Order: sequence, then structure tokens, then C-alpha cells
Amino acid sequence: MAEPGGIHGLRVLVTGAAGFIGSHLSERLVAEGHGVWGVDNFDPYYDPAIKRRNIRKLIRHPCMHLVEGDIRDEILLDGLFDSVPFDMVVHLAARAGVRASLAQPELCVDVNVTGTLRLLEAMRRYHVTRLVFASSSSVYGERTAAGGAFKETDPAGHPVSPYAASKRTGELLCHTWHHLWGLSAHCLRFFTVYGPRQRPDLAINKFVRLMKEGTPIPMFGDGTTGRDYTYVGDIVEGVMRSMERLEGRAAANPAFEILNVGRGDVVRLRELIDALSGALGVEAKIARQPEQPGDVPLTLADTEACERVLDWKPGVGIEEGIRKYVGWLEELDAADTIASGASSL
Repeated sequence: MAEPGGIHGLRVLVTGAAGFIGSHLSERLVAEGHGVWGVDNFDPYYDPAIKRRNIRKLIRHPCMHLVEGDIRDEILLDGLFDSVPFDMVVHLAARAGVRASLAQPELCVDVNVTGTLRLLEAMRRYHVTRLVFASSSSVYGERTAAGGAFKETDPAGHPVSPYAASKRTGELLCHTWHHLWGLSAHCLRFFTVYGPRQRPDLAINKFVRLMKEGTPIPMFGDGTTGRDYTYVGDIVEGVMRSMERLEGRAAANPAFEILNVGRGDVVRLRELIDALSGALGVEAKIARQPEQPGDVPLTLADTEACERVLDWKPGVGIEEGIRKYVGWLEELDAADTIASGASSL
């Protein structure tokens, strides 16, 4: 397999490289001179054309090599690891979404658990010893504000969706490979990631579209559910810092850490809608709906471990992040309008 040119940094395998977080991370990596082999199967969970747009410019970069395939494909993984001496793996690929996992639990578990297992086994066979694994705040299960911020040492044995269970299982598998075969791994528990390129099924994306159309927003529950929203740029920075820490670990002294990557700040659903209204300059219409099964009432990151291990914490607040997202979406809509007009000539 041909090697991308211009590499003066690490050789990194990024799974889910064409997705929301993966495309941003891959851009950052190649911009800094790292070689990226990005695996993505362009799953039709949402329109694959969106993912292809995410990486349209990126795949022309000399440090980027796109591999179309599935992380459950052992032959594909063997071919990759046999041909490239990877320094690091960042595992972002997943069958994402709490509600999607309720509809297709077997597929969720197959992709998220079997896929992670096969990736770990390929790393073991080819002696690749550093991994950043994308986990989720959903592993904490149902919590309320009375319980305080979520700490990595809190119990995570009662997930309330197949997706959450699959992510917790992934963490446990990483620990097992750390214990038995010396894998250095950071399991990063992402807290409600948003920003440019986010999946169309996520709340902020749907809310913006509906508000611009003047269509009522379905608000599940009474609007008091809270999320620790984390801007995608902060997520990428967290991954980069995690990679830096793992790069410095000697094989004889492997590390295993579970770290929250979140702001440590709760934004209530009603507050989110108000922030979107302000950024868009429109008034939101609300259609109240019953609470959804599998949803948790609150997420709130304790950031102490992240600050200590990575010497950093996310810094983009919700109003700034929403402005950035709305600005990107308006640029995208304008570009699509121009392209549509040109194609009709």
C-alpha cells in the first residue's frame, strides 16, 4: 500500500475518519505533518455523501490515505497493519446514537464491540501499543444533579441503552489488552459533541433546520434535561493531547486512563433552544413530546483528571460554539445554493 508523502510525524490509523469528529481530527493531524490512514465504511446510517463532503479536500493532502472498509473485516485490518508500521491508533468508528441502538441493538453491539475487539487483536498481532479510544458519557447511566459531576471513578455498571453498554464494553476490552499485553490506552469519555459537520440526527442540527423553516421543535420532556455540550474543536484538542501523552510512554511502562472530555458545565434543553434562537435571530416554536427511552436526564463532566493528565480542559462555551456552528451551516447552505444554481444552467 502506498505511503502518503511529506510525513514528518507519527503514522496514525484513524477509524471513522470521514465522520464528524474523525474528519476534523484527520485534518489537524495532516496539517501537523502526521501521516493518516483513515478507515471508514461510509455506512448508510446517514447519507454517505455527507461524509464524502467532509473529506473531499482532505483526501487530496499528501499525508492522507483513505481506506474504505469495515473495522470488523479482519483481512482488511491485517493488510493495513502488515503494510504500515503504525505508531498510534485513534479508534472513533462506531455505530453511534442512543435511539439508533434501541432500534438495532444487534448491529450496534456488533460494530462497537466486535469491531473494537478485532482492532485490538490486530494491534496485538502487529505490536502496535498505543490507542486512543472514543468512549461516551452515556456509560454513566441515569444521573441527576444531586449526584454531582460525573467522575471517572464513579460506577458505570448500569447503562440504559445498548449504545452505552457497547461503549462501556469497549473500555473494558481496552483495559484487558492493557493488562495482558501491555497496551497503552486512553479511553476518552466524550460529552455531547457538537459543531460543524455534526451528524444530521443530532439535536442541534435538527433544531436549527426546523427553526429556520419555522417548524415546531420536538422538545422531549419539560426542557430541564441537561447536557455538558463540548465543541468539536475541543474534542480534537483533547485527542491530540492524549496522543502526545501516549507517545511518551515506554513500552515497559504502559498506561491506562479513562478521562472525561467535557466542559464541566450543564446547559439545559430550554437554554440550548434560547441560544440557538439568539444565534439565528428567530423565535423557536415548541412541540412538547414525552421523554424518550434510553435518554439520560443529565450529563456533567468532572474535569479534574483531564486537567491533570492532559494539562488542559475544553474552553469553548455554548454561545461561542453555537455561533461557530450556525456560521458554518450558513456558509454550507450558501455553497449548496450556488452549486445548485450552476448545475441548472
